[in-house]
Amino acid sequence: MTTSSSVPPTSEPWPDAANYPPPAVAADAAAGPTAWPDAAPLPPAGAERERPAETLFPPVAPPPAGPGGRASRAGRLRTLPARTWRGREDDPRWVRPAFLGLLLATAVLYFWNLTASGWANAFYSAAVQAGSVSWKAMFFGSSDSANFITVDKPPLSLWPMALSARLFGLSSFSVLAPQVLMGVGTVATVYATVRRRFTPLAGLVAGAALALTPVAALMFRFNNPDALLVLLLTLAAYGTVRATETASTRWLVFVGVMFGLGFLTKTLQAFLVLPAFALVYLVCAPTGLRRRFLQLLYGTLAMVAAGGWWVAVVELMPASARPYIGGSQDNSFLSLTFGYNGFGRITGDETGSVGGGGGGRTGGGGGGMWGSTGITRLFDGDIGGQIAWLMPAALILLLFGLWATRRHPRTDSARIGFLVWGGWLLSTALTFSFMSGIFHQYYTVALVPAVAALVGMGADGLWRARHRLPYAAVLAVTVAVTAWWAHQLLGRSSQFVPWLRNAVLIGGVLAAIALLLAGRIPGRPGRRIATVAGLTALAAGLAGPAAYALDTVSTGHSGSIVTAGPAVQSGGFGGRGGFPGGGGGFPGGNRNGGQNGTFPGFPGGGTGGSSNGGGMPNFPGGTRNGTGTGSTGTFPGFPGGGGTGSTGESRDGRTGRGGFGGTGGGGMGGLLNGARVSSEVADLLKQDAGKYTWVAAAVGSQNQASYQLASGEPVMALGGFNGSDPSLSLDGFKQLVKEGKVHWFIGGGGFGGMGGGSMGGSNYSSEITSWVESTYTAKTVGSTTLYDLTAAPKSPGL
Repeated sequence: MTTSSSVPPTSEPWPDAANYPPPAVAADAAAGPTAWPDAAPLPPAGAERERPAETLFPPVAPPPAGPGGRASRAGRLRTLPARTWRGREDDPRWVRPAFLGLLLATAVLYFWNLTASGWANAFYSAAVQAGSVSWKAMFFGSSDSANFITVDKPPLSLWPMALSARLFGLSSFSVLAPQVLMGVGTVATVYATVRRRFTPLAGLVAGAALALTPVAALMFRFNNPDALLVLLLTLAAYGTVRATETASTRWLVFVGVMFGLGFLTKTLQAFLVLPAFALVYLVCAPTGLRRRFLQLLYGTLAMVAAGGWWVAVVELMPASARPYIGGSQDNSFLSLTFGYNGFGRITGDETGSVGGGGGGRTGGGGGGMWGSTGITRLFDGDIGGQIAWLMPAALILLLFGLWATRRHPRTDSARIGFLVWGGWLLSTALTFSFMSGIFHQYYTVALVPAVAALVGMGADGLWRARHRLPYAAVLAVTVAVTAWWAHQLLGRSSQFVPWLRNAVLIGGVLAAIALLLAGRIPGRPGRRIATVAGLTALAAGLAGPAAYALDTVSTGHSGSIVTAGPAVQSGGFGGRGGFPGGGGGFPGGNRNGGQNGTFPGFPGGGTGGSSNGGGMPNFPGGTRNGTGTGSTGTFPGFPGGGGTGSTGESRDGRTGRGGFGGTGGGGMGGLLNGARVSSEVADLLKQDAGKYTWVAAAVGSQNQASYQLASGEPVMALGGFNGSDPSLSLDGFKQLVKEGKVHWFIGGGGFGGMGGGSMGGSNYSSEITSWVESTYTAKTVGSTTLYDLTAAPKSPGL
């Protein structure tokens, strides 16, 4: 039996229950509607005998399928506007306007103040700029239009942004707008997936929870690959639900294509949820086991084709005909996939990266380089404020949903939903919790759709059965735990909207008590109390993340490491937020910067400078003051990356929320954040630009990106993102200089201009830097040191 969404006529499950007709159930996919299988009247509230499990997630009729074939397409197109506005015929008239209103509100929220982030992550914006003028650079994901080196990810996430830049011109808005649309699409897909089996309000709650999660409000306005990855995985979840309902080969092939495209977005991270989805289909699909295996094979072939064609082109093409594969130590995309971007993220052995093949070597606070690992990692420090607001509720409701459907048939669609989203949540959360390699707070956006869907589905069943004391108790506990946890998270930024913390706790506790008692009060008074309590519980659960989300969209974010919401100090289950080692350093709370805007303990780091995050006295639109002092200017605010001067001001002392400030090379010597490029330097790079293949060379992609975006001309990123890729040897660079293909060399950048060194990668960049400094005369323009490679050497060296 295939099932979908409707609401049984039991105990007025929602305030508008009178609008729902009695559902019809199809006993077979081809059969007509039949009578409700349990037509006997249910006992009154408080009756002693147990209600059947179906009252929680009863079987319901699937949504009607439209006519197929070519002849029906013209008719479907003609009726598309009406169907888009009206939705399903059995839906109350408020449902589709509410859904469209949710999408509109999400779009307004995410588009608001969008350009305040400038180029956001300049590393990817430079690749977008290159792709907007060179189809070859767009295809490979090159950092520059002359195709010297690629970014350290496959290029699919860059293509929508590059196409947008080609259509509307290169700007902050054209780069970031596609990410916003991906966010709106993700909300719509989560709603559609939940709505197939559960009530409209369940879908709306799930969609709203997704849109208001702080890390979603951050990453769907940022140009990292995560936005597209989350959209593709959500579409894969929708396809898995559709395929499992009817044992559909077509939908399973669709799922394979989504995973293949996810691989071309962020390589192996796309496959974290793949085993869970495949297992759900293998166990639950309503067809024979042999056919299930065969269908999974078809899906696998679709995945390989969708994700493998680009890899085959790159691997089979001669290295001389394409750019160097950034992030790899051997110019191989497969090596990048399974090493630096693959298993290295799990083990911490990432040669050439920030961790540098350290195998999870420790930093501060007793944790690894990227913070303490463990089961509570996602709840600790500033990570909790990104994602964890509704995670306790999602875990409770996942257990409840699996228990409530324990006696349902193997093919029951309600249990399929819990298994799909629960498998996503657990597989991804456990990986993030225990991985020893590079881990950033914003990675947690990959958990948001699963958390939101589980909250919507679980709350749907508990609300419908709230008249029974055990289920009312579970619902009340879920609401109370959610309110208490929001109180704890808000306490980590105690100066941020200080009244909200206690308001959330009090409102949640009162709502929990009212929900517990409402079922004991007969008639209309009990229903009204339950309605008010339900709305209050929803407000208490979403107020904290909504406040963080509003703070996020009101602030510009730039650089390689960004976080949502206000600055936090510490918290969680004994851990402390920050970087490295979870010891309260970057990016949360009070931090000490280094000389020249670098970070102490890294090459080029120092001990000068500090930044103290303050509070936000008024919400929204309030201000926070943070000051920084250092030997060469620190943290002057948006966009992140430094500048000159003795003091600066930032909304939370986080360098525009994107890294550490510095002079010339930017954060960590240009590794985490780009440089501030003066107009004088940009004009200098543009002079006679047509004579050169690259107007300049710089160590590190973030450093390179700043000068390329400022000048609009190709700049060579020596050593790739970390400055540690063996992309060009000293002899090779000398040859390019001799041929007159590079005009300027920009001093600084990378890891203090040191190249690979202690990171376990190549030393080519440092060798080139040393040769340039010893061979050519330095020229200082503002705070930038330049070397004219077309001038006569100060000593023989070519």
